[in-house]
Amino acid sequence: MKLLKTLALCAAAAGAFGSCSPAKDTAAADDMAAYLMVFFSDDDHSVHFAVSDDGYTFTALNDNRPVLGGDTLADQRGIRDPHIFRGPDGKFYMALTDLHIYGKRDGIRESQWERPDEYGWGNNRGLVLMKSDDLINWTHNEVRIDSLFPEQYGEIGCAWAPETTYDEEAGKLMVYFTIRARGEHLPGGNMTDKKTRLFYAYADDDFTTLTSAPELLFEYPDSTKQILDADICRMPDGRYFMTYVAQESPGGIKMALSDSIHSGYEYCDEWIDAEPGACEAPNTWKRIGEDKWVVMYDVFSVDPHNFGFVETSDFKTFTPLGHFNDGGPMKATNFSSPKHGAVIQITADEARRLREHFN
Repeated sequence: MKLLKTLALCAAAAGAFGSCSPAKDTAAADDMAAYLMVFFSDDDHSVHFAVSDDGYTFTALNDNRPVLGGDTLADQRGIRDPHIFRGPDGKFYMALTDLHIYGKRDGIRESQWERPDEYGWGNNRGLVLMKSDDLINWTHNEVRIDSLFPEQYGEIGCAWAPETTYDEEAGKLMVYFTIRARGEHLPGGNMTDKKTRLFYAYADDDFTTLTSAPELLFEYPDSTKQILDADICRMPDGRYFMTYVAQESPGGIKMALSDSIHSGYEYCDEWIDAEPGACEAPNTWKRIGEDKWVVMYDVFSVDPHNFGFVETSDFKTFTPLGHFNDGGPMKATNFSSPKHGAVIQITADEARRLREHFN
């Protein structure tokens, strides 16, 4: 069983934490008045939105029907793992996994997976990149990793859980995600080629494609274990706090710290989540006007699955807030069993516009 510990050793170097948005975000912190959560559902493999005024009670827009249909966005006609980011240009960016794990069940394809079983569970080759000025109208582009970088990733096993941030030093949008570089059962390649690990690449300004081949973001000290689902939060002193999933027994959320957005992350042994069972998909977001940060994650080891939350003011101790609707402070008013979500702060006008459009 995992024990929620005081992260004194690793967090002592973190200093005071600020917003998880870029330092040069065009939307000022004083303008933020609400929260937007994006997530998906296993039932429809599509994007859902939920809005909250206080960061505790979330209400899904569009009566919890999809706001963006996976069947119109992705090559596999289904998406997973949506992540949303407000860029330094004031635009909104979403990155998603191009994957439908129930394609055969839903009559989309004849086989369980897109490719033969030797490529591994949930094998896919692509991501979806989306951009918006107003959170309502979105461009979208399918990005095939194997086609863009055939020499390195022509036999890619999977490309999952993409997230977006901004590398100020490079002056570019950075997309980081989980890769299994080679199928689980394909001949050739070493052990780590067949384990999921964390990589990053740069995107073009229009957010239509990747302009650099994926490079390793972080190496777990035990190469026999898989890691996935990274989430990077910016510190006010310029350093970075990364949460990710380590597939130990059970799998859960760990953290790493670095001075660089894309390298040099220092491993911390303690667990952040408060779950006796497995969880995944961490996302860190700041409470408006407070020195409090929430680490949200997907608890797939409970039935029905749910989101779990811990909160911190010092990044040394993480206080459990429980799950949605389990008697704690976190509430979901009109939806249940969300999957792999992310939260950003939005303005009062943005919240009003979303509610008027989708409701």
